[in-house]
Amino acid sequence: MRRPILAGIVLSVALTGVAIIAVWRQAGRSQTPEQFGFGTPATTEEIRQADTDVTPDGGGLPRGSGTVAEGETIYKVRCSGCHGVTGTEGPFDRLVGREPGDTFNFGRDPKFLGRRTVGNYWPYAPTLYDYVNRAMPFDAPGSLSSDEVYSVVAYLLYRNQIVPADAAISDRTLPLVRMPARDRFVVDNRSGGRIIR
Repeated sequence: MRRPILAGIVLSVALTGVAIIAVWRQAGRSQTPEQFGFGTPATTEEIRQADTDVTPDGGGLPRGSGTVAEGETIYKVRCSGCHGVTGTEGPFDRLVGREPGDTFNFGRDPKFLGRRTVGNYWPYAPTLYDYVNRAMPFDAPGSLSSDEVYSVVAYLLYRNQIVPADAAISDRTLPLVRMPARDRFVVDNRSGGRIIR
């Protein structure tokens, strides 16, 4: 009894969609307008300033550097309110922690998804710079200088036992950092894409 009712509802929704498209086309709105009447076109300089993406191999990293010690100071002031003093507590995501042994249960068991951290899940160190630079701190994204971002990244890598306490991270050294989970991800080897090794 439910199948005919469900089929009727699906058919009704489909016919309504077709009718709306027909009315839209009759009204001469088959294409999106080229101009909406507000805003201004972005200048070449505005586009250049917004083009700050960093690739897994380090392409796009700006010049700069930072140390673990500098990062610890910045982290305490700008990051600990959301991620806790040690990076393992706080109202937002844990940043610090490694899974014991050779486990990588995130794809097999949903209860492990909340345990993802920089140290056990993040695949490429340069993209950590990209994320912190664009999205952090939560209350003022993009407010850290390049050197401050390198320092925070150095501190997070140190807290996750990936680099030593005296590490200095820069646009030249960050791409050399091999993340523990790097080989746990499937390489996108589609035609036209770059394979990162």
